[in-house]
Amino acid sequence: MSTPTETGPALTRLTDMVNAKDRYDVPPADLLDTQLEAANGIFQDRLDKIPLLKNRAEEGGITSVTSREDLVPLLFAHTAYKSYPEGWLLEKKWDRLGRWLSTISTNDVKDVDLEGVSDIDDWLSRLEQVGHFLSCSSGTTGKSAMMNSTQADLVWNRKEAMSSFAWGSGSQIGEKRMMFGLGPGSTVARNNAIRDALIEGFSDPDLEPFLYPVPPITIGQITGMVALRKAMADGTARPGDMAQFEATSAARQKSMDDALLLSVEALVANRDKKLLLTGMYANLYKIAENVRQLGYSAGDFDPENTIYIGGGLKGAELPADYREYIAETFNLAPERTFQMYGMQEMNAAMPRCTSERYHVPAWLMLLLLDETGENLLPDSTGEVEGRAAFFDLSVHGRWNGVISGDKIVADYNPCACGNRSPSIRDNISRYADTPGGDKISCSGTTDAYVRGIS
Repeated sequence: MSTPTETGPALTRLTDMVNAKDRYDVPPADLLDTQLEAANGIFQDRLDKIPLLKNRAEEGGITSVTSREDLVPLLFAHTAYKSYPEGWLLEKKWDRLGRWLSTISTNDVKDVDLEGVSDIDDWLSRLEQVGHFLSCSSGTTGKSAMMNSTQADLVWNRKEAMSSFAWGSGSQIGEKRMMFGLGPGSTVARNNAIRDALIEGFSDPDLEPFLYPVPPITIGQITGMVALRKAMADGTARPGDMAQFEATSAARQKSMDDALLLSVEALVANRDKKLLLTGMYANLYKIAENVRQLGYSAGDFDPENTIYIGGGLKGAELPADYREYIAETFNLAPERTFQMYGMQEMNAAMPRCTSERYHVPAWLMLLLLDETGENLLPDSTGEVEGRAAFFDLSVHGRWNGVISGDKIVADYNPCACGNRSPSIRDNISRYADTPGGDKISCSGTTDAYVRGIS
């Protein structure tokens, strides 16, 4: 097999499909050779750029990518992106965190002005000034994962967001809608790029988008809350810290309650317009309840409304019919309801079809593994359950392969909706929620390596 550059013809062919009508309708066997050629080009380009990748390649004896099996030893466990010692963050050792980030990034983290950096939000801002845009997980249950991105990643995020939303919602780029952001904003560059893409592609320029009137919660604020919860749990929290935490939490809740009521008023006032709603199910359900309490429901809203759902329930407990309740409130037909499966570790999104399956685009390789994350499951003529892993050919700022913590049911056969890409059933769960917990075999050695050289 030839060794093209990262921007070789194979990769270009796949990423150029982002707006193609058949981007979710190509049988996986028809794409595999092109995907492997593109993956090998990326591997050769980044082997000496990403220290952790070189380590994984040497341990696995991989010198080129000629099969899907060759990719498995090269995948990073999702835990690699939170493998920094937590003490470095709490003790504000930004130089060490920078060295850690370099071990998992395409471009070396250098020339960062650390003078006067007081918290992680300052550090993230300084990184952006030199071209490192970190996507951070919420970290609400522990450390935040940090994934490096480049400006090229953000450009792709915008492009794919428009494309996947159009496909999954039946919308057309250039439609004029009033956009309603019905949840707190984000300080994560990737999420902001997606929001801006929806505004650019589907919002009426004469109508000001409604953005949820709550200041976005920052990574620094989340990290501080996590640290305080741990201190409270082990008895080391100071009374003043606890009082401040309670005051901050109360103020945040008050602003969220006020924002919800303002959102309801704005929705009712603009119910005659074609709307594009965005948000997460838990908050959308509360808003729908309040709209109903005012006496409004489906018949009062435009029948061409559409919605972009971000994320799952995130631990929220809602009635079994929460989806139907939201849809019936805002007059949302199933074919105009956009939901996708994705993760911060990847650029690619997998939109859900009318048969309620998530479709894998041409520039994303689905690698279904066993529970340990060590072995590729054999091809099947039907649905197979396993651990989700992916090789995202569109990623620039870090390595493209990741082993997730998700248990999925996948199928490489054509979907009932008629599209022939691999698809994933809408019953995704987390190995962390199983009795044995999440145990990826490579995570321990990966974490030890990253800590050892950073």
